[in-house]
Amino acid sequence: MAAISQLQRVAGPRHAGAPPPGTGRRASVAVAAGKAPPRRLEGASEELRAAAAQSLDWAPARRRVRDVFAPVLPTLDHCLFKMAPKGIQMEENLEINSKGVEIFWKSWLPREGTATKAALFFCHGYGDTCTFFFEGIAKRIAAAGYAVYAMDYPCFGLSYGLHGYIASFDGMVDHVIEQYAIIRGRADVRELPHFLLGQSMGGAVALKVHLKQPKEWDGVLLVAPMCKISEDVTPPVPVLKALSMLSCLLPEAKLFPQKDIGDLGFRDPVKRKLCEYNAISYNDQMRLRTAVELLKATKDIESQLEKICSPLLILHGAADQVTDPHVSEFLYEKASTQDKTLKLYEGAYHSILEGEPDDRISAAINDIISWLDSHC
Repeated sequence: MAAISQLQRVAGPRHAGAPPPGTGRRASVAVAAGKAPPRRLEGASEELRAAAAQSLDWAPARRRVRDVFAPVLPTLDHCLFKMAPKGIQMEENLEINSKGVEIFWKSWLPREGTATKAALFFCHGYGDTCTFFFEGIAKRIAAAGYAVYAMDYPCFGLSYGLHGYIASFDGMVDHVIEQYAIIRGRADVRELPHFLLGQSMGGAVALKVHLKQPKEWDGVLLVAPMCKISEDVTPPVPVLKALSMLSCLLPEAKLFPQKDIGDLGFRDPVKRKLCEYNAISYNDQMRLRTAVELLKATKDIESQLEKICSPLLILHGAADQVTDPHVSEFLYEKASTQDKTLKLYEGAYHSILEGEPDDRISAAINDIISWLDSHC
């Protein structure tokens, strides 16, 4: 296939009150202090509210809460749930890896009798899980003929570990590499093309996986990737040094308040309310070691952008105030691959696959499928 280099701007109506691209301060790791508010579960039963209110520090509790919420998800008024394709083959697994960590992973396969074009491996964002909105995204991609695989990182979602804690970003990436290597080695997957899809912080995970395995992936797809933190929101060097030292003493402490980025991430206010039903997501203050590891990871990625050599697709909302679309432009320019495409969606916020109007969500998912089709 001939090398391709494309930068596309997708027009769309700007949401009332949305700042123009490139203005305002981005949501940073260090933000105003304050405890995360309780989930606003409009219309929820007392059973759901009680489940969501319990401590989710450890995986057994998160798994119980997920079971309570699971029957409700198909009834939610969101296109990813109510318009999800039928007949997709799904499988869920809990497996203990070589490091003794119990990992949750899930697959969505094309309908029976449909040929599989390729395998897509998903890396989720900070605090998230692969068992909520991504369920609907995965089903749409699987319906187009792709085997989709996703896992919850240690300490997130249904995998083992203290909720929201990243002791080492590189260590977390190694967990991803190991789990996906096992899946890629299966007889039904081994001969297929293999692609990485990373969203938000998962974009940083996907890039680190690619940088560690530059020859093993047929393409990398990034959605609003967290691959650099702007200098105007990065703490001063002395503060960073102090935080790094403190993280060695109190690594699990919730000393970096995490601003509720739901309103910044979701342009559609109705869909914003529904994300509260993602009850096993981490929405408390950021743990100190986690914050330090995210800063270190983005600095490391920023220093290696020229090493990105895989075919590359980047999708980003032009009005994103969580991760900077200008940084995606920087990534697009620096990546050494000649097969690269950047699509900026005018007026779109951070969560372009979940929080936009239905037609924009469908367009973004179709852009992913079309790019995959052109690379298989």
